[in-house]
Amino acid sequence: MATVFLKSIRTVKKIMDVPIQKKTWTPIKLLLLGIAVLAVVWVVATLMSSAGPAKLNVDPERLTISPVSRGDFQEFVPVDGVVMPIKTIYLDAPEGGTVQRILVEDGATLAPGQPIIQLANTDLQLEMVNRETAVFDLMNNLHNTRNLLQQNRIQQLNQMADIDFQLREAKRLHDLNSSLYEQKVISRQEFLQTQNNYRYQQRRQQLTRRSLRQDSLTMGQQIGQMQQSVGRMQSNLALMRRKLEDLTIKAPAAGRLTSLNAEIGELKTRGQRIGQLDMLSGLKVRATLDQYYISRIFPGQKAQVVFNGKTYDLRVTKIFPQVTSGLQVDLEFSGTAPTDVRRGQTLPVRLALSDPTQAVRVPRGGFNQKTGGNWIFKVNEDGTKAYRTDIRLGRQNPEYFEVLEGLKPGDKVVTSSYEGFETMGELTLKPKVD
Repeated sequence: MATVFLKSIRTVKKIMDVPIQKKTWTPIKLLLLGIAVLAVVWVVATLMSSAGPAKLNVDPERLTISPVSRGDFQEFVPVDGVVMPIKTIYLDAPEGGTVQRILVEDGATLAPGQPIIQLANTDLQLEMVNRETAVFDLMNNLHNTRNLLQQNRIQQLNQMADIDFQLREAKRLHDLNSSLYEQKVISRQEFLQTQNNYRYQQRRQQLTRRSLRQDSLTMGQQIGQMQQSVGRMQSNLALMRRKLEDLTIKAPAAGRLTSLNAEIGELKTRGQRIGQLDMLSGLKVRATLDQYYISRIFPGQKAQVVFNGKTYDLRVTKIFPQVTSGLQVDLEFSGTAPTDVRRGQTLPVRLALSDPTQAVRVPRGGFNQKTGGNWIFKVNEDGTKAYRTDIRLGRQNPEYFEVLEGLKPGDKVVTSSYEGFETMGELTLKPKVD
C-alpha cells in the first residue's frame, strides 16, 4: 500500500511539473475577427450598391429618339444611275473623205437609210474609173478570145469534114480493089496501096477527132477562166461602187441623231466617229456600284426608281465584266418608262439585294459607330430615362437595321450618336432649363 501511494504521488508531481501552453485563438478573438470581416463585407456591399451604373443628365433635344417597329425589310443599295437609250448605234466613217455636205442637224429624228453626211474622195473615184476600164478591157479580150477560138473550131470542123470525105473515098477504093484483087484483075501492089491509104485515113480521122476534142476542152477552160476573171473584176467593181456609196453616210436604223461631229470641208479618216444614233424603242439606266457587291448582283435583279413622285420598276439586264472604278450594270424599265425623263439625266436607284420580309427594325443612326450593334439606350415608358440594353442586329439597309434580339415593336431607343456618353449605363432625360 505504501509503495502504491508513493508511486501515485510521483506521477502527480510529474504532471504538475509539465508547463501549460497559452492558446493563440481564443473564442473572444475569433468573435472579434468575425465581426470585423462582416463589417468589411457590409461596407463593400454598401459602396457597390450605392455606386450602380454611371449616370448622365442629357437634354432630350440633343438626342434622336426613334421607335422600334415591325414591317417590311429589304436589303438594297442606293446608287445614282444615268438615263441612256436602250440601244445606241455609233456612226463611224466607213471611208475617208472631205465633208462636202451635212444633210441633217444634230438631234434630228432619222428614218432608216436617210443620208446624214456626204463625203468626197477623188482617189476612190479615180480608182473606180480605172477598175471600170480594166473590166471593160477584160471583157473585150474575152470576146476576142471567144471569136478566135470559135474560128479555130470552125477550121478544125472543116478539116474533119475533109478527112471524113477522104476516108470514105479510101474505103470505097479499098473495097473495090479488094474485089478486083480477088478476081486477079489488079496487081497486089495496087491493092496494097489502096489498103495502106485506107488505114492511113482511118488513123488520121482518129487523131483529128482526138485533137478536136482536146481543143474543145481547152477552149472551154480558157473561156471559163476568163469568165471567172471577169466575174471577179465585176465583184471588185461592185465593191468599189459600194465604197463610193459609203461616202454618203446613212442612218442604219430609225433613231435620234446625237453628238454629230462634222464641219464642211473637214477631213474625216476611215473609222473616225462622227456621231451616234439613239434608238427610240426605250430607255435604260446605267449605274456604277461598289465592287463589294460584285457577288450579289445578277441579271434579272429588281430595282426601283422614284421620279416625280412615282415609283418605276427596273431590272438588271447587263453586268459589265470589267471592273475598273466600280461594277457597272445596265437596268431596263420593267413597265412603262417615265415620259419626261431625258437622256443623260441622273436618277436615284434602289437596287434590291433581297426579297422583302417582315422583321423588327430600328432606324439607322450614329449609335452603331460606338456600340458596334451590341447595345443601345432604351427609353423607359415615361420617357425620363434611357437604359443601356444589350441587342443583336442582323441585316441592314440605308434606312433600317434588322433587330434579332433585345428589342420589340413599340420600344423607343436613342439612335443618334453616343459621342461623349458611350461609357454611361443610364441617361437621365432632363430638358435644359434656361
